[in-house]
Amino acid sequence: MELQQENKMGVMPVNKLLLSMSLPIMISMLVQALYNIVDSIFVAKISENALTAVSLAFPIQSLMIATATGTGVGVNAILSKSLGEKNFEKANKTAVNGVFLAIMSYLLFVVVGIAATAPFYRSQTGDEEILGYGIQYLTIVCVASIGIFSQIIFERLLQSTGKTIYTMITQGTGAVINIILDPILIFGLFGMPEMGVAGAAAATVIGQIIAGIMGYIINEKVNREIKVEWKGFRPDTEIIGGIYKVGIPSIIMQAIGSLMTYGMNLILISFTSTATAVFGVYFKLQSFIFMPVFGLNNGMVPIIAYNYGAGKKARLIQTIKLSIAYAMALMVIGFLIFQLCPHILLQWFDASDTMMGIGVPALRTISFSFLLAGFCIICGSVFQAFGNGVYSMIVSIARQLVVLLPAAYLLSRLGNVNYVWWAFPIAEFMSLALSAYFLFRIYHKIIKHVGN
Repeated sequence: MELQQENKMGVMPVNKLLLSMSLPIMISMLVQALYNIVDSIFVAKISENALTAVSLAFPIQSLMIATATGTGVGVNAILSKSLGEKNFEKANKTAVNGVFLAIMSYLLFVVVGIAATAPFYRSQTGDEEILGYGIQYLTIVCVASIGIFSQIIFERLLQSTGKTIYTMITQGTGAVINIILDPILIFGLFGMPEMGVAGAAAATVIGQIIAGIMGYIINEKVNREIKVEWKGFRPDTEIIGGIYKVGIPSIIMQAIGSLMTYGMNLILISFTSTATAVFGVYFKLQSFIFMPVFGLNNGMVPIIAYNYGAGKKARLIQTIKLSIAYAMALMVIGFLIFQLCPHILLQWFDASDTMMGIGVPALRTISFSFLLAGFCIICGSVFQAFGNGVYSMIVSIARQLVVLLPAAYLLSRLGNVNYVWWAFPIAEFMSLALSAYFLFRIYHKIIKHVGN
């Protein structure tokens, strides 16, 4: 029975398989996006400076998630391919080495939280209130980040064997706990101390830790295809190298996003700290649009990797086409929401008249990039699934460092913050052209020859 379930990635009708694999992850990621938004909504009720402080923390938080998910992408691709090839010994070794790498990554960010938080904030602002809020928030998030690393790696193990319904349970539970704890810890409800911004950080890490524990337990109970066995464990340099061959480009790609955010914060804060707060709000809101597409990605990658290992070309191509169609449809919905309802979205964050004046044109302008982003996001994950994560990295570097940041800086020299937001659609257009070119190369170098 277990063998039949494991084989569904090679035999179930592709559309049904893609939806059954992706929908649970998409739902759980929507819940995660919701708690990111709720987190900022409650923080905004403290003050706009508190919201700015949390927004400025995003580059480090994004780097942390990049490290965890990038490692998970590498584990997922190798593990699913090994299962497709019926190489169960390699699958088990990949799983245990993936967990080991997650622990090492956590220890790295403990050091970051202790040593780098204050210098990081002081490089962006001299406002003492923002500094106080920010250092407090980011230190807690980094030092207690064991939850996010354990949660992501155990969820990737479940996704690799097609058990995506369980990732919805772990992610959803962690998110709901965060949402419940946010007002309790921030404002001191039910006899709890009023912790302010520190309460928002504590709610986040508690939710992540509980989700991580659940992920471990579920893997032990139901994931029979993989055994995480520590007896006699030694780090396997060949497997770790394989994980990072796929994972490092993904980590770099997302880390570039952190660098871009840091650069944008510096550009925007030269106008006003409110512009930085708007940028932070945008990232929270856009996650509600992008997270379902990332969930689609997470369901798609093991299907592609499995069928690549099994030599089933037609299923590969159909999976890619369907994923692109669904992603583009989701992004059109996001575009319409940002165009029609920007005032409503900003009101959730107690936006002042000044914040509304900056935020409404910002959301409308940036959302034009959504119309192109769905195709580019799917292409990036297709490259990773075939072990060509370097293509994704090149697209990301070109989009965010070569085009977006320089364009934003040049547009900022015109003296109006509203011009800065046009850097996003400009950069996405370049990303579209480069992604299409690399997809063409992948098809002719790899996909065309699968099963021949």
